[in-house]
Amino acid sequence: MATIIDGKAIAAKLRTEIAADAAALSAQGIQPGLAVVLVGEDPASAVYVSMKEKACAAAGIFSDEHKLPPETSEAELLALIGKLNDDSRIHGILVQLPLPGHIDTDKVLEAISPLKDVDGFHPYNVGRLVVGKPLFQPCTPYGVMVMLKESGVSLAGKEVVVVGRSNIVGKPVAFMCLQEHATVTLCHSRSRDLAAHVGRADVVIAAVGKPEMIRGEWIKPGAVVIDVGVNRVGEKKLVGDVEFAAASERASAITPVPGGVGPMTITMLLYNTVQSAKRQKVQG
Repeated sequence: MATIIDGKAIAAKLRTEIAADAAALSAQGIQPGLAVVLVGEDPASAVYVSMKEKACAAAGIFSDEHKLPPETSEAELLALIGKLNDDSRIHGILVQLPLPGHIDTDKVLEAISPLKDVDGFHPYNVGRLVVGKPLFQPCTPYGVMVMLKESGVSLAGKEVVVVGRSNIVGKPVAFMCLQEHATVTLCHSRSRDLAAHVGRADVVIAAVGKPEMIRGEWIKPGAVVIDVGVNRVGEKKLVGDVEFAAASERASAITPVPGGVGPMTITMLLYNTVQSAKRQKVQG
């Protein structure tokens, strides 16, 4: 049976280190600050924002929340982002997605200062990631890379197959793996003979958003499996993109759902915010 990669334990260790860094900065007069903007009343988004608020409080990070009504105009949202860009107390700005349909998401993300873009979604930061000189790295894929490192998995020379091509996870994690000298294949739901691609991978990173799409028998014996997917099946059950039980019998290590990649996402958001505050301190 595969070793379970415990995202909760790794996240807890990192959050202790992040809190220590935040406390050291605060002692020097700079408390790291994160602004979170929520437009509308999407239930899942509201839960995420609440989790981020609690995580900030535990880490000693100043949390500046802006909960806006669903009818908020694009111009009003852009004006708020402009104010947050100019606010020296704020080191990170996060606009919770999805936004209401009448607001241009790309325009909003591009309005955030690249120096406060702790989500790593601004084209400037995407470009820096692609050329191997990242400023901010997107939180979920960054969490995946930290989990691999903390689990003693070296990617150098390994065959990595990423299933999923989103701008939030699939594409950025592929570039991060390339930076670690892996040979990377980027697949998706329309890839032909997906089983063959997955079957030759030393490391599988599943981020396609389809319940148990990656079958356990596809996994190469001894491979490492990172399952980013979180899919609700029925009333309460959560499953990943990988058929966990069958894959566990073949993999050497695997992340569970829940309790795997999930806890790392907010952790890396906190990390990025503290790093941003450190940069401001250095720049004076």
